Amino acid sequence: MTQQQLAGADGLAQLDPVFAQMALSAGHNLWGLPNLTTREKAFICLTADLCHPHLGTPLAMHVQMALTGGVDPESIRELFRHLAPYVGYPILVTAFQRLTELGLPEARDHQPLEAGALDGTLARVVQNLKAAAPGLADFSERQLAQRWARPYLSVRERALACLVVDVFYQTLGESFQLHAQLARAAGAGEETLHDLLRGVAEFGLARAWSAARLL
Repeated sequence: MTQQQLAGADGLAQLDPVFAQMALSAGHNLWGLPNLTTREKAFICLTADLCHPHLGTPLAMHVQMALTGGVDPESIRELFRHLAPYVGYPILVTAFQRLTELGLPEARDHQPLEAGALDGTLARVVQNLKAAAPGLADFSERQLAQRWARPYLSVRERALACLVVDVFYQTLGESFQLHAQLARAAGAGEETLHDLLRGVAEFGLARAWSAARLL
């Protein structure tokens, strides 16, 4: 059993010993997946917390798991920044408050946001949206341009986190295909994507089934 799986195990046993065994077994599934990095596994858990949102004990456990697994605090903050327009800014206000309560160091990054050039795949999505909803397309373009080229997370990590959001929210059309395409272009093979779904299944089995049919 890894340090990540041990985090919070005693607390779960106090809640319900049988459930604790079930949860640790599910944790074995996620942390044993061979085609995801330790960082990516931690990001799956943290993204799932934002999607539910589970900002109490689950988030505390997963932040500790991430830190124990070598994820630096600024990368956790950057994951939250990246996911803000996908899961909703109000949720992230509370999530950042929780990071402070959990003792995460203050942000190192205080630089103003810069809008970089969109990757061709993202640019095509915005262009297709302009005909139907030009105002929404402009907003989307600004949001995307501010995030995908920032430091601390790779494009692959950002795309995989967005796929977790798609599975949770069942946005399995254009959004799911876009993020799968971005993940593949950044080096995530089919085995990685299937491992992602297997990991997400811990947080909602039926949703993972629906997404698996599309891969």
